[in-house]
Amino acid sequence: MANSGFQLLGYFLALGGWIGIISTTALPQWKQSSYAGDAIITAVGLYEGLWMSCASQSTGQVQCKVYDSLLSLEVHIQTTRALMVVAMLLGFVGIIISVVGMKCTKVGDNNPITKSRIAVSGGVLFLLAGLCTLIAVSWYATQVTHDFFNPNTPVNARYEFGSALFVGWASASLTMLGGSFLCCSCPNDERRGQQYYRQSQPSATTREITKMPAKNKEETS
Repeated sequence: MANSGFQLLGYFLALGGWIGIISTTALPQWKQSSYAGDAIITAVGLYEGLWMSCASQSTGQVQCKVYDSLLSLEVHIQTTRALMVVAMLLGFVGIIISVVGMKCTKVGDNNPITKSRIAVSGGVLFLLAGLCTLIAVSWYATQVTHDFFNPNTPVNARYEFGSALFVGWASASLTMLGGSFLCCSCPNDERRGQQYYRQSQPSATTREITKMPAKNKEETS
């Protein structure tokens, strides 16, 4: 029962992380305008994400523009896009597989060892999804940091970390934590040994039947 609760905890943690991965991919605030140092504070704040760039005015009006061309984007943006999409797909497959493999479901209940292995497979997929997200977000943050401290970058064109990066780091942590919990739900060797011992022992009725002919032979002699 405790193992089943452990699986549920890992599943819901990974599910929440997967939802966060989707939100991170869709958010346009991957980097935002920096007002540090001698930067001039303007009435317009600029945000950039994986799919669009936005301008937020002091009146509260936000205007966004989707990137016109995929091939004209920088390499780190294209690679980050690919990693985030792969992470979403891995998480989706992991959700389906984990539901089949968890003990609280009735699918494949006649073979608990195979069922636990399926749950572990779902946990591995969640770990890979979290790892892809962590690599993508960290790489993007590294590029933002490099451009910020690059002396050739104009002061008014520098960007800082956006809120989407922090959501991405949190989502990757939750997904990997939930996947680790699911990977720890594999049955131990002791239970396997007990199950094999019970299956290998003949029943009492079988032993009595095998002993009856020898007993009758002794009585007739």
